[in-house]
Amino acid sequence: MKKIGILFGMEDTFPQAFVDRINEKKINGIVAEPVLIDKVVQNQLTEYAVIIDRISQDVPFYRAYLKNAALTGTAVINNPFWWSADDKFFNNCLADQLGVPLPNTVILPSAEHPTDTTSKSFRNLKMPLDWEAMFEYIKFPAYMKPYAGGGWKHVYRLENKEEFFQKHRETGQLVMLLQEEIQFEEYFRVYCLGGKAVRIMEYEPRNPHHLRYVVDRAPASKKLLATVKDYTLKLCQGLGYDFNTVEFAVRDGIPYAIDFGNPAPDADVNSVGQENFDWVVEEAAKMAIAYAKSQKPGKINLTWGTFMKDAVSMAKRF
Repeated sequence: MKKIGILFGMEDTFPQAFVDRINEKKINGIVAEPVLIDKVVQNQLTEYAVIIDRISQDVPFYRAYLKNAALTGTAVINNPFWWSADDKFFNNCLADQLGVPLPNTVILPSAEHPTDTTSKSFRNLKMPLDWEAMFEYIKFPAYMKPYAGGGWKHVYRLENKEEFFQKHRETGQLVMLLQEEIQFEEYFRVYCLGGKAVRIMEYEPRNPHHLRYVVDRAPASKKLLATVKDYTLKLCQGLGYDFNTVEFAVRDGIPYAIDFGNPAPDADVNSVGQENFDWVVEEAAKMAIAYAKSQKPGKINLTWGTFMKDAVSMAKRF
């Protein structure tokens, strides 16, 4: 019997629906359940062939558990090693190499010295930084947001450089991105599961959270939707995320990737709506079952993106 587990935190609707959908399918030799942990011993097998991770970004103990599980044969979705390594600025850099349009973006050192450091720790920074060149590249209005994070926390819309300096001082030890604002005509939030199943959802980020998927506008063109799908697949396959959402802001007909490292995206029925929820539950169940069937006990069963695969392939040549 192969077990599929889901590791989750405060969310209520998706985890149980995911478990129920798999068990309703009555696949011989496969069962799903919420993950239960009573101890974590180094290099000891877990009882799960597959684990869907929805919470380790907030609980370091779970991340350590999942890395050990992956090392001993569990197919962890998403790859906990890559999830620990990437960040939004690197994702932007990779997306640029993949040919996906992006807002102009720079990364900024934290306003306050990290704990246990002083100004002496930053002697390699040229002070003052070339703020004027950065402002000319980004232009205002602009957005400032953490280079690692999510959930719209610590996101600022800035009208000018005076407001930038004021808000940047308030960000403390956070490392921030400064990003061009894309004045958009259309906006999409796109689910991508297993690097192939794509659902494009009309989205309005300026609405209250529970109304962001309620959009009253004419349907997008087929050509635009095809481009959004193509960019979504490039990004998710490049990063190696099996469970991810990508956000696009469309300006002058061009979809700009705004946020595309969301490995535990919102899947609550009360926010995404019943139709989108049903799609996510069904596709996540199908993906997890496929991974359980192909999982090889005692082997590494993780998904790695094309970036990592290409890097390893190149290293083997030398």
